Amino acid sequence: MSEITVSTVGSRVSKWGEGPIWWQGKLIYVDIEGHELIELDPESGAETAYEVGERIGTVVPRINGGYLGAGDSGIYSFAPETSSKISLADPEANQRATNRFNDGKCDPAGRFWAGSISLVKDPGTANLYCLDTEGACTLKIQEVTNSNGLCWSADAKIFYYIDTPTKQVRAYDFDLASGALSNARVIVDTAAEGFADSPDGMTIDADGKLWIAFCHGGCVARFDPETGKTMQKVDLPCVETTACAFGGANLERLFVTTGIHKSLEEADAGKVFVIDGLGVKGVPAFAYGA
Repeated sequence: MSEITVSTVGSRVSKWGEGPIWWQGKLIYVDIEGHELIELDPESGAETAYEVGERIGTVVPRINGGYLGAGDSGIYSFAPETSSKISLADPEANQRATNRFNDGKCDPAGRFWAGSISLVKDPGTANLYCLDTEGACTLKIQEVTNSNGLCWSADAKIFYYIDTPTKQVRAYDFDLASGALSNARVIVDTAAEGFADSPDGMTIDADGKLWIAFCHGGCVARFDPETGKTMQKVDLPCVETTACAFGGANLERLFVTTGIHKSLEEADAGKVFVIDGLGVKGVPAFAYGA
């Protein structure tokens, strides 16, 4: 096994980096509190940031170009060349004072799944939604508090999901044709595995194992969804590790977004880190649209 290394990539410092996704040779991610969508080319270090005018919790590419974002004003399309936004759905418009959209991803059928977070930590007031390729927005999981990491198994038969305060990963049987969820069960209890901090963003590798970034924990960890056990842990030099995504030419590099702690002084907080030498590969991301 090669040596595992942790390094920064790019020079940008985000207030609260999140939502990384590898697409067409670039890492796309957001700075939630900086109100920006960022494109990063790790090979050249080139970075382009787009102001979106509000807190943006997540971003995904669209098959026909541009992006889909979700944040303070709901779900919208975003055209980087003009910085124009078009609203597509705002299912929590009546909760805008207390909630905003948070993490999200597209499923293999091109639907966009995104959930909300209670900014006042009011239990059970957030939800997970799905925007289908026809533009219909459906409530999928209700009464959560901080909708966060999500991903699918390689055969698209299992959906994995984190509601952060539970410190658990739940699995659901997933019907790709309809997008229906059923048979919810807990498959990983991160607290029972000895993690005191908050499970945040999540991705899956080509071996079907889950990688979770721990907010306030300064680490990412690999879990076996079959046993619920920790397989590996990699520490990073700042505490607010928020989300992770595999990228690079062979999807062998794990990129980790971070945020700036409200009181700690950390030299590299807010930067994007990359972990090399893990010896595993990720799986390709999906875009929105049929």
